[in-house]
Amino acid sequence: MTSRIFPTASTSRRRLLGAATTTVGIAALSATGRPTARAEATPARRQQPPPSGTYRIDLHAHFLPADYRASLLEHGHLTIGGYPTPNWSPEEAIGFMDYYGIQAQVLSISDPGVTYLSGREAVDMARYCNTYAADLFRRHPTRFGAFAVLPMPDIPAAIEEAIFALDTLHLDGVVLLSAYNGVYLGDPRFEPLMAVLNQRNAFVFVHPAAIPADAKPELPLPDFLEEFTFDTTRAATMMMVTGVTQRHPGIRFQLAHAGGTLPFLSHRVGVASQTVIGDLWPDDLPKPSVLDIGNQISRFYYDTALSASPAAMAAVLAVTGRDHIVFGSDWPFSAATLPQSGNHDPAPGLSTLFDADQRMEIEHHNPLRQLPRLAEAIDG
Repeated sequence: MTSRIFPTASTSRRRLLGAATTTVGIAALSATGRPTARAEATPARRQQPPPSGTYRIDLHAHFLPADYRASLLEHGHLTIGGYPTPNWSPEEAIGFMDYYGIQAQVLSISDPGVTYLSGREAVDMARYCNTYAADLFRRHPTRFGAFAVLPMPDIPAAIEEAIFALDTLHLDGVVLLSAYNGVYLGDPRFEPLMAVLNQRNAFVFVHPAAIPADAKPELPLPDFLEEFTFDTTRAATMMMVTGVTQRHPGIRFQLAHAGGTLPFLSHRVGVASQTVIGDLWPDDLPKPSVLDIGNQISRFYYDTALSASPAAMAAVLAVTGRDHIVFGSDWPFSAATLPQSGNHDPAPGLSTLFDADQRMEIEHHNPLRQLPRLAEAIDG
């Protein structure tokens, strides 16, 4: 695969990443531009060899079918999370997978889903994307799977599409955004949909949504750098404290980008019951506690997309087992960040914590255990 396609990035994205890297790097440099004593004193972890071959199962990968992408641009969505809306095609996706040793991608529609449309237009666009995905994995059964996009926040329409996508199209799960019109997952109005997904033991990929400009600080940073991680954390926390994860144990939730900031905040989220807040907690909601929140956090699945670093993975391992970590590339939105290493490893940072067998577990076995249709297509 030629470098003309992989990796690719727009000039504007490179400027954004360059500026962000420079800003962050200043903290680790002295006035002379040399690493500080603390930075020099931190020993580098030894990189372990990754597995070889095309084996990875990518549970955080996006697609933009032609009509969907055209519709996004027509409605002014020239960027997504601050990233220029990329091109996508099945051929490019397969080329990307071949280059980075990815056996299959489970595709999903990223933010904004179909929320920029309403009524029949949203329903039709969701159906278009889902049937496109189903046709794609029928033509390439060992290379693609898909999570269904739903016409949220129209709950009756979303339920109808979820049933069709899971029962008729046999998609591998659904993708939900962290919030819709400022209403986070966990809100009671989403309860009927959660009940339907629980009945089907659905795998649900929770992807962050962009926060409206009038509801966030004015910072010169694109949403995908920080805001996306915060929004995933809000959604997961709301689902726990409102009892969604307890009432619907059949749903397996995958949190994007290593759970955002949830692993780091795991203790903090549960201490509310030890304060005056616990005394004032509504009677109809489960009262959060450190132990209960810890148990619920351990049941989420965490993907490695844009998070395959020792710091992020160590935080995840502090709250759950290795069997709840799954591989994600975030392609094509991650094109500018993927390494061009000689061994074509898309996540070399994983080898600082995991040996080859452990990486095979994370990048192959764990994803396939959750997606029986895709597992049968690949291993059957």
